[in-house]
Amino acid sequence: MGNPIFRGSGVALVTPMNSDGSVNYKVLEQLIEFHVENHTDAIIACGTTGEAATLSEEEHCKVLSFVTEKVNGRIPVIAGTGSNDTSTAIALSKSACESGADALLVVTPYYNKTSQAGLIKHFNVVADSVDIPIILYNVPSRTGCNIQPKTYAELCKHPNIVATKEANGNISSVSTTRSLCGDKLDIYSGNDDQTVPFMSLGALGVISVFANICPAQMHEICQLCLENNFAEASKVNFKYLEIMTALFSDVNPIPVKTAMNLVGFDAGECRLPLVPMSVSGYHDLKDCLAKYDLIGKYLNK
Repeated sequence: MGNPIFRGSGVALVTPMNSDGSVNYKVLEQLIEFHVENHTDAIIACGTTGEAATLSEEEHCKVLSFVTEKVNGRIPVIAGTGSNDTSTAIALSKSACESGADALLVVTPYYNKTSQAGLIKHFNVVADSVDIPIILYNVPSRTGCNIQPKTYAELCKHPNIVATKEANGNISSVSTTRSLCGDKLDIYSGNDDQTVPFMSLGALGVISVFANICPAQMHEICQLCLENNFAEASKVNFKYLEIMTALFSDVNPIPVKTAMNLVGFDAGECRLPLVPMSVSGYHDLKDCLAKYDLIGKYLNK
């Protein structure tokens, strides 16, 4: 693509919550500044990690508007606007456009799922409704719906469908998609631990959970890859692989919100049906963060 939405590390931003379960906008603003200061290359709001599934449409739109306003053009803001209902995805996408989002992240339909033909129709109808670029989001472990490489080849014919966040875990599939789509579809890794191999195949970066607590480190990994220094990028990746793995020791975003509380951000708890980590899981995560001297590191941010 001639003008990618971003290159490097995009953070899949958590949505901090107050003790009563409402959105904590004070901490949300704090996190935005933290990421800008630490060289995060884009902010993705209201995605899976942002607990979009438990935000009301009003909350969803308010969070996106707030993030866009506070970022104020310093880095791209990508709005999660996907739904298993096409009309809802369109409504959320139009609202995000009105709020000034730079791009949209649109997940495949979930629960009702659909066929490959249904995916093509769904995404094209959403793309027809807006005038900003769309990143498709393929995460079959959550949705039960997998975008096939040939489907990507059809979808990228739409001028607004310009990229995908690929989280199917299949390197061979990424290679095939790159072969079929070439420069018509940018690829971002949807898994932190696959960023380096994805970028070696031409991906432009990652939409990262790990970046919530280590933004500078994730930016560094991506920047080294963009400089074709994959040997050094692998070293940094291996250094932090234990944390990346620990952040998926329970259902996302339970571990990352727990980690953020431990490193010094008041992210609060997840909304039901997600519940706190087990005692043993909590202590394993805390021990992992302690190895990297991250406990309380950002208390004064």
